Amino acid sequence: MTYKDKSKSVEERVQHLLSLMTTEEKVGQLIQPFGWQTYINDQGNITLSESFKEQVENGGVGSLYGALRADPWTGVTLENGLSARDGAEAVNLIQRYAVEHSRLGIPILIGEECSHGHMAIDGTVYPVPLLLGSTWNVDLYREMCQAVARETRAQGGAVTYSPVLDVVRDPRWGRTEECFGEDPYLIGELAVASVEGLQGESLDREDAVAATLKHFVGYGSSEGGRNAGPVHMGWRELMEVDLYPFRKAVEAGAASIMPAYNEIDGTPCTVNTELLDHVLRKDWGFDGLVITDCGAINMLAGGHDVAADGMDASVQAIQAGIDMEMSGEMFGQYLVQAVSEGKLDVQVLDQAVCRVLALKFKLGLFEQPYVDADRAAEVIGSEQHIQLARQLAAEGVVLLKNAESALPLSTTGAGRIAIIGPNADHAYNQLGDYTSPQPKTKVATVLDGIRCKLAGNEAVHVDGASRANPSSQPEQVLYAPGCRIKGDSREGFEHAIEIAGRADTVIMVVGGSSARDFGEGTIDLKTGASNVSDDSWNDMECGEGIDRMTLGLAGVQLELIQEIHKLGKKLIVVYINGRPITEPWVDEHADAILEAWYPGQEGGHAIADILFGDVNPSGKLTISIPKHVGQLPIYYNGKRSRGKRYLEEDLEPRYPFGYGLSYTTFEYSEPKLSRASMTAGESVKVSVNVTNTGPCKGAEVVQMYVTDVISLMTRPAKELKGFAKVNLEPGETQTVEFRIGAEQLQYIGRQLKPVVEPGQFHIHIGGNVKDTQMAELTVKEA
Repeated sequence: MTYKDKSKSVEERVQHLLSLMTTEEKVGQLIQPFGWQTYINDQGNITLSESFKEQVENGGVGSLYGALRADPWTGVTLENGLSARDGAEAVNLIQRYAVEHSRLGIPILIGEECSHGHMAIDGTVYPVPLLLGSTWNVDLYREMCQAVARETRAQGGAVTYSPVLDVVRDPRWGRTEECFGEDPYLIGELAVASVEGLQGESLDREDAVAATLKHFVGYGSSEGGRNAGPVHMGWRELMEVDLYPFRKAVEAGAASIMPAYNEIDGTPCTVNTELLDHVLRKDWGFDGLVITDCGAINMLAGGHDVAADGMDASVQAIQAGIDMEMSGEMFGQYLVQAVSEGKLDVQVLDQAVCRVLALKFKLGLFEQPYVDADRAAEVIGSEQHIQLARQLAAEGVVLLKNAESALPLSTTGAGRIAIIGPNADHAYNQLGDYTSPQPKTKVATVLDGIRCKLAGNEAVHVDGASRANPSSQPEQVLYAPGCRIKGDSREGFEHAIEIAGRADTVIMVVGGSSARDFGEGTIDLKTGASNVSDDSWNDMECGEGIDRMTLGLAGVQLELIQEIHKLGKKLIVVYINGRPITEPWVDEHADAILEAWYPGQEGGHAIADILFGDVNPSGKLTISIPKHVGQLPIYYNGKRSRGKRYLEEDLEPRYPFGYGLSYTTFEYSEPKLSRASMTAGESVKVSVNVTNTGPCKGAEVVQMYVTDVISLMTRPAKELKGFAKVNLEPGETQTVEFRIGAEQLQYIGRQLKPVVEPGQFHIHIGGNVKDTQMAELTVKEA
């Protein structure tokens, strides 16, 4: 059989297999049911559901979504879920049935969520992308993606629904935590690293998975920061900003892409032919798979209201360029009928099927549909991956304030330390959305990290995490939660204040939560997103479906901080959260502030390493933090024509893009150009000397911005066009060099094509967007 012959080309194999398929089998390849519904786990005895078996035998199943996913939406818990080994065996069971009981023996494409770790029980939980971006360490992030691919493929997952490449324009949006930040250039660099790390040298390797870019496109620019809201953006801005990271990832070889829920100028992305065909296929040459987000086709007929019914929505979607439907509900119900009634040309159907089959052949699923369960148990949650999670967290935590060198603390001279706040010892609150349930012993909280640190690193390893040995708990560490994230209960205040009164230093660990629960009314059972209702109660104030009107601390957290501040103790504030926090009182009164985002399972150790100076903070903000929510939008690369100020406040952020303090200091020389002028077809180099002028070694993120002084179309005041993270010993100087060519100087012109205009450009280099030195460059006519 040609399609089973590995020596044949992918195209030959696809065409031969397609020629053997019925319409029902073709449509079967385009649907993706929920994977967790295919099996039953009865106290370790894993069997397949009868409904899944019936689907396989009556046309087949092209893909499964979340066969290994565990969370409140799936109902998969630590008690009834699959361990690393069990998950691999379950996928083998699923694949074996598909191969042996379908007419053509086509393996199933297993798709999983992996934006900050494989979302399965036992998987390593890395920091959320907002922190990963704050590392500004592309190589380290690529290494993380390689680790995520190893864990996912070891269990049989072959496609991941990451990276998330949305450019955040309004941080009130609940999915801010899933994104790298507000700058397209930085996101583009991380996008390329993600594709390289996830897909590796070849998709058919045991350590590679197909990357799915999402959400295509404009999803982070929704009206009012409301999830899936309309996007009001012209083509020039779309091409310059939101499309840029996707283009870079496609050029890097991304295998799959997911259209966003939102509409742009009245057209939903799911049926936007201009985006899915003209830009993606024709302009960029993308030949991979396009898969919808969950329920996106349903929204066309009930939400966007651009389709009369499910049949109309399904036909519109596949004709616009959709190849596969996550959930499979609409395609599975309507496409066979659409072909038989002449509403859908079979050639359109065939084109989609070919893309699905091609990806399966490239992944090597026909040759090796099964995985080694022993290898899964060995690879998933390995010590190497745990240490990588800790390093990433440490490099992404941002020091926002350090008055009079309040940090680092001394392990011997800090006296009694009170750890207070709702996030001080709440494991799930520091993991972020899209996280599987975790045993408490696997996650090191801030309280765990500090106890371990002050116990002289006398740690025990439990379920892959190091924790302070219970027999050596340091007596000088005191703890009280004080309050919850949300709600107005102050019943914990008295105890927290009493604890703080006995301490010399108070570390307040406050912020937000993206922790989902099983409470009725909090989970949309169709999409997994949370529903905000008056009847639901949990501490979740961030994550998918949780958009806010303000950026302040929820509940009575600020009041708790203020009451404890009255004691006159040294006050360190650690934010653990998924979007920027705007609290002017804290900015003014805290002695030091750490922004830790959601730092993952090793976050507590990483934060302790920074608090006590074993790690010098090097994280830099990838998103501007405003003084007041009324300043929004405040992203740094807005147009120069955006206006001057409000009556009450100027337009300057509290903490600018690229900002982050260190325990040492860095000095920059004036930038030097290799020559002062160039033509649009040439390039120059710009260099700067960076010196560590402080007392300890540290890492500095050197940032290069470009200003087009006069242009035919309006431009931002500064745009990031290069960065490098350098490690320097005290007194050490390094020369950092950037190349400047057409890509750094061009913008999208009136004809919607990239142009480099002759004229003056300012090249800025420094430690953040507001602290740079400048060199002048002239671009001459060719």
